[in-house]
Order: sequence, then C-alpha cells, then structure tokens
Amino acid sequence: MEGRRVAERHQSRAREEPRLGAWRAQKQRRHCAPSEEAFPRTLTISQREEISRGLATGRTFRAIAINIRRAPSTIGREIYRNGGRSGYRAERAEERAVEQAQRPKMCILARRPNLRRVVAKKLRENWSPQQISGWLRRRYARDDSMHVSHETLYRSLFIQARGVLKKELISHLRSRRMMRCAKVSTSGKVPTR
Repeated sequence: MEGRRVAERHQSRAREEPRLGAWRAQKQRRHCAPSEEAFPRTLTISQREEISRGLATGRTFRAIAINIRRAPSTIGREIYRNGGRSGYRAERAEERAVEQAQRPKMCILARRPNLRRVVAKKLRENWSPQQISGWLRRRYARDDSMHVSHETLYRSLFIQARGVLKKELISHLRSRRMMRCAKVSTSGKVPTR
C-alpha cells in the first residue's frame, strides 16, 4: 500500500513539474533582481540620450525601458521630472540629476526666511510642529514655498549643525527632551519597548 502512494506522488509531481518549471522560468524573467554592477542606481548620460532618441522617434516608455534595460516606471519618472515628452532633453536632465545629488543640501528653513519667521512665531506660541505643518498647508494652500513637514521642523530644532531655528525655541515644545528619539532606528528595525 505504501509503495503505491509513493508511486502516485511521483507521477503527480512528474505531471506538475513541466508546468511549474515553465512558471518558475517565466517568473524569474519578469522579477529577477538586477545586479548592482549591471544597473547602477542612477541613469547614465548614455541612457538619458537613448531616452531622448526614443521619444524623438515616438517610442513608448515600455519600448525605451526594454532597450536600456530599466523599469518603465523609471523611464516615466525621468521624463516627467525633466520636461515631459515634448520637453525632455538628455543634457538638461543630466545636469539636473547632478545638481540634485549634491550633498549636503541647505535646509529649507535656511533658504526661505519668510517660512522661518512664521514657524518661529508659531513655536513661540507653543504650537507643535505637526500643528504648524498642517496650518501652513491650509493657510498657504497655493504657495508650495510655505509648506514644510513636521519632520523637517524637528530636524531643524534638534540638529544644531543646521542652526536654523534657535535653541531657545526647543523650550516651547511640549516634550522637554534635548534630543529627539526616532520611532524607527536607522537600521530599519522597530525598537523593542
């Protein structure tokens, strides 16, 4: 009896294996992770030129992506970030990418004195960074230059290297900590409580 069950299992596996094999091969072709050497994180100037040529000839994002071995979403983001289908230029896109990649970047509050004044005033009135961020979005709905996230406000307060908001404003926060504790560690693991 036992030998018969084993034989039946082997026969059913033999019938399924060709289908599973084809399924696995198809899945691996679609979802295989590219190696770091073959696909650097950023697009190269030659890839950007290929995108530009593809757009000039009227090719789809997917066709361009296949040609330069990148995801279609990457191509779409690159094109829309740099002028759209009609305005995309490889050289300008490369210059913008190099400019955006430069570090360290000046804090948003250091670049926008009007925003800094409004934020400092609200902190003196004992508003929390979350309240300030929400209020700015409602008050200046049409002016993106007056929007800032609460995380940016906390960073500006607690990381004194930026020195944008004065140290005395920390005393207006509800928590009296001198340093902010992140909810998630830099390793990406949630701390145990």
